[in-house]
Amino acid sequence: MLTAACVALSCLSFLAGSLAGLGVARARWRRAAPPCGRRSDEATFTTLHIAAMAAPALRAGLNRDSARKAVRHLHTLLGTHAVAITSTEAALAWDGPCTDGVLTHARATLAAGRAQVFAGEPHGAVVVPLTVDGTVVGTLAAFDDEVSAALVRTVTEVASWVSGQLELAELDASRRRALEAEMRALRAQISPHFVYNALTTIASFVRTNPKRARELLLDFADFSRYALCRAHDFTTLAEELTCVDRYLLLERARFGDKLRFSMQVAPEVLPVPVPFLCLQPLVENAIKHGMRGRGGGGEVRVVVRDAGPEAHITVEDDGSGMDPDCARRMLDEDPAREGSGIGLANVDLRMRQIYGDGYGLVVETALGAGTKVRLRVPKTQLTTL
Repeated sequence: MLTAACVALSCLSFLAGSLAGLGVARARWRRAAPPCGRRSDEATFTTLHIAAMAAPALRAGLNRDSARKAVRHLHTLLGTHAVAITSTEAALAWDGPCTDGVLTHARATLAAGRAQVFAGEPHGAVVVPLTVDGTVVGTLAAFDDEVSAALVRTVTEVASWVSGQLELAELDASRRRALEAEMRALRAQISPHFVYNALTTIASFVRTNPKRARELLLDFADFSRYALCRAHDFTTLAEELTCVDRYLLLERARFGDKLRFSMQVAPEVLPVPVPFLCLQPLVENAIKHGMRGRGGGGEVRVVVRDAGPEAHITVEDDGSGMDPDCARRMLDEDPAREGSGIGLANVDLRMRQIYGDGYGLVVETALGAGTKVRLRVPKTQLTTL
């Protein structure tokens, strides 16, 4: 993305100089005759300002809506008789009286793969391909009374800048697709052992306690609906804690009185946005490690405190703990290699990607001393996964 941004910026810088030299929006500067240096500065500022107004639409990709929003700014930028934007198949938008031959000119340009100049009466045309990642996706066409070499260079530079914005749009879309794929993979990592154990536990109650089996089945359905069907990357702390509560009820049904758990939550932080499935893996880890070495039983405590601009979350077990080096290795593992569930490494990586390295997990543990995992979440959502 940085490479594409640098290319777009360099094109824009060249474009500002080209348009200032060409006399963009010529009528605007006829009102007065300021000194040459001042006129050049004003023209450059105007060019950059107009380009900035066109950029947001182009960052949405090339379609009829984005072309319609951007074309009038590009028309002002070029100062020609008319400007049109086409895809590879249709004229998407135009500003000013374009000729009926715009699509014919576009097809000829697409076939040639490079800028083309078309003579005509009363207006000639300069048509330049628009590309994304080396693939031609459309054209930019400018119509004017006189088609000069300077106009050809300027339209070419404007098209390069537009292509740069479309490239950034594609990178944004690719990033979103990658993050959506990562989220689907994340959901797929819900521990198969937990699913098997939960269903086995429910089955054990079907004959002996049908009412209890029904309640647990509804809890499992609620947990699955949340864990597998959410469409967004962020949820609220309240919803995440509800998911944790359902998970703990299912595990309690499995372990009985051997598993004790408590949740202490400051109500002020319940609406705080948090990354989806950031707490359940910590609780799963606490149960897995906390039930070891204590006669098969253990306690898990979840505490959520209001800390001003942040919410502070701790998940603690009273199990046998582990060597601190082992904890560090768990956080350093490749998340994709964790086969038993989402895992601490995955949560740690996601937190640092979203909020910065200062927001990774902190694991406090020692042999025989249990394990405490601390998590900090800013109350303001910065971005999405």
